[in-house]
Amino acid sequence: MYLPEPETLSRVYGEKAGEAATRFRSLSARFSECFGGASPAGFFSSPGRAEIIGNHVDHNGGQVLAASITLDTICCAAPNNEGRVRIFSEGYHDPIDIRVSSLGDVPRCRGSLSLTAGLIDGLLREGFRCAGFDACVSSNVIPSAGVSSSASYEMLIATVISELFNDGRLTLSQKAHAGQYAENVWWEKASGLMDQMACAHGGTVLFDFKDEVTAEPVDFTFDDIGCDMILVNSGKGHADLSREYSSVPGEMHYIASLLHKNNLSETTCEDILSLLTKRAQTDDACDRAFLRALHYHAECKRVREAADAIRAGHKEVLLPLITASGNSSWKWLQSCYVPGTASEQPVAVMLALTETFLSAHPGGACRINGGGFGGVAMCVLPKEDTAAYVDFMTPYAGREQIHVMDIRPTGALRLG
Repeated sequence: MYLPEPETLSRVYGEKAGEAATRFRSLSARFSECFGGASPAGFFSSPGRAEIIGNHVDHNGGQVLAASITLDTICCAAPNNEGRVRIFSEGYHDPIDIRVSSLGDVPRCRGSLSLTAGLIDGLLREGFRCAGFDACVSSNVIPSAGVSSSASYEMLIATVISELFNDGRLTLSQKAHAGQYAENVWWEKASGLMDQMACAHGGTVLFDFKDEVTAEPVDFTFDDIGCDMILVNSGKGHADLSREYSSVPGEMHYIASLLHKNNLSETTCEDILSLLTKRAQTDDACDRAFLRALHYHAECKRVREAADAIRAGHKEVLLPLITASGNSSWKWLQSCYVPGTASEQPVAVMLALTETFLSAHPGGACRINGGGFGGVAMCVLPKEDTAAYVDFMTPYAGREQIHVMDIRPTGALRLG
């Protein structure tokens, strides 16, 4: 059976290379079952991502410190010469089946089906080729939880199309823009580019989205400071919360428009404070928008401070900044629960429990991760406290919802 080389798996998965080989072996067998005994032509992987600092600022031209994580979406694929894209995903009964020449027949806002069609549409519009292919997909990226399961999938399929039909020529930015197009147009979700760029790039990266997106690799993992990154799934997904998610960039853009600007990146914190003195002359219902604008500027400042501290070798400075970022997301951005559902706050509960643990075990940090309104809480802890934290959280979250991980060095790629 054709599989990725052990050296390649070790480079990407480290000590979990053996576990990855088992996953790819199972996926290859599944491919043969689904496609009449055929063998895959290539194996692919795309990680999820965590935003370390920089919550909800990319869509307004802000800066983000983000990283790929050691959870990923994988697939094996082969061209089929039929002009059809057929994808079997583990855990889903019905396959995706799309005719490349009939993308207009695919409905919008239908999960992976729409994202796949939207991604192909976006790439075709940019002049890239996409003939038919068959694929089997498996993922351990937590779905609808703020670690970019959708962007991980998008960058996986973009990499398949790049490698199988375009000689691997798609740049990270081209893949990311195609994924953003799929979400904005085919899923009607006002997302920025951070999720796609982080999944495509890999490692820890300082992104600046003000004009042309820039990506500066940052030499950092949590191992460097003797810590683990732990994600706790609250059990509340956000796949159906596009309206709440989209309200964040919408309200930030609204405040920018009051200053006759397109994005908050064209404003300063002083501009927002000056505008607040005239608050009574603006929309009476825009207090949350002002708070979100203040979060934007404070968050971008934290990103720059964190990147500077890491470059200077003061990596321990990062943890208080992560906590401050999380507090701002909770209080100013207000993304820890869905407005109008105050009785249901699962992420806030996970954060409160984590803060309770940290009060007795100082030296860590926690924050909400990702788009918010559901999803996961992120905790960063000294490694010696990890087991105690997992034991503490298990009665509340369930052991299967607690994921101990670090930063993965590689983004979306072909493994063989």
